[in-house]
Amino acid sequence: MKLAAISGREYLTRMDQMKPNVWIRGEQITEKLSAHPVYKGAMLTKASLYDLQVHPDFIENMTFKSPKTNQRVGLSYLQPKTKEDLEARKFMMKTWASKTAGMMGRTPDYLNTVIMALSSSASLLNDQDEEFSKNLINLYETARERDLSFTHSFINPQINRSSTYDEITAQPIATKIIKKTSDGLIVKGARLLATQGGMTDEVLIFPSGAKNMEEEYAFSFSIPTDTNGVKFICRESYNQGASHFNYPLSSRFHEIDTMIIFDNVLVPWERVFFYHRPDIAYQLFSRSSFTPLTLQQVVIRQITKTEFILGLAQLMVNTLNLSEYHHIREKISEVIIGLETMNALLDRADKQASIDEWGTMIPNTHSLYVAVNMFPKLYPRMIEILQLIGAGGLVAIQTEEDFHSPLQKDLNHYCQGSGCNAVTKTKIFRLAWDVAMSAFGTRQTQYERYFFGDPIRLSSNLYMGYPRDKYTNQVEEFLDISHTNEQSS
Repeated sequence: MKLAAISGREYLTRMDQMKPNVWIRGEQITEKLSAHPVYKGAMLTKASLYDLQVHPDFIENMTFKSPKTNQRVGLSYLQPKTKEDLEARKFMMKTWASKTAGMMGRTPDYLNTVIMALSSSASLLNDQDEEFSKNLINLYETARERDLSFTHSFINPQINRSSTYDEITAQPIATKIIKKTSDGLIVKGARLLATQGGMTDEVLIFPSGAKNMEEEYAFSFSIPTDTNGVKFICRESYNQGASHFNYPLSSRFHEIDTMIIFDNVLVPWERVFFYHRPDIAYQLFSRSSFTPLTLQQVVIRQITKTEFILGLAQLMVNTLNLSEYHHIREKISEVIIGLETMNALLDRADKQASIDEWGTMIPNTHSLYVAVNMFPKLYPRMIEILQLIGAGGLVAIQTEEDFHSPLQKDLNHYCQGSGCNAVTKTKIFRLAWDVAMSAFGTRQTQYERYFFGDPIRLSSNLYMGYPRDKYTNQVEEFLDISHTNEQSS
């Protein structure tokens, strides 16, 4: 069986061959990123995902035959044409999400889906230049055939968030085009929140898609991570150690977030998708299948994460024998209600899937929008529930080293749980701490609050896009009033 989909070893080898300019705590990383403690855990986990897609037991469900080469390529690159295609994509995404307990927001299927969805409507770019449309399609096909990985950024640095702020500085702060040349665009400035920055093949830059964007910030391109002039500045690492006992989540799933600085970077014309066109930016995100297909991946991951937290919460209840208390039952039921609601919304989105104007089968956007509007409120509450169940038991928890010391006998006696030994109880509570109280866990909470954008803007998008006329018509018919006559000025 011919494979274009890569294994974990191929991913790590490719990353080690690149030399991205990455900085953390004021120092440049000169060693291989895969060996650096800030990156190692996440890169090994990412490698395990690639291994899963080429495993003999999973390959048929994790890959599909490329229409270009007939080799097996990653299924997240499949442009769905039928509901069966959507189901196949769901299985693949659920498999990867389960491998990471939903804790990694930037598994490769997320941006693979973005590129696939945008390329399906690449003809929108013809309004500026047909070559730009070809560039986007070429990126999609290249990524599919080589199984490339991506980081991306939609966000400018936060300098002044007031509605009247205009950036007027001698040197750009937010990344913008400073010059056009025969070779391409020269860009300068910074971009925020490139998760996994440095540990991917490519950097994708998109504008926000807002209608009122200024021309100088309305551009999109993709360039290799190690492009000259590109610098990644990491935030402080939340990975406190490699021990899976002490740090069961952060040692495996810690995704570093970076600021990208573009220092007079040349973006070749064949890498440009559009520039100085706010209208194209808006249409590319509003008319393409970007939103429904990306949201499908997001909601599947969020459901998987909710399942994991439900399982953890119940283990904590079992460990402390708390199930007789009604307030505990109520708290667990809150998580169950959230999980079942998210599942129902995903199922409804799939059931009402339809073909869009580009010939792509897409799930119902409204149901998925409801789900991603709900989860930023659901997730912090689930974290609070873990904290309330654990109570004081989450404040002082033993470590792996304690159990390999002269304290072992004391700990085995004093730290046991209801029906489990001290080591098992400690593992469960260290997991709860890593989800709900560690630096990694608090980052997860903030990340979920803003994962798909500002929650207020998300709810506004739902309000503006949701079809409500048939419901107002029902009320008008009940009241026997004329919609036209009753309209207010």
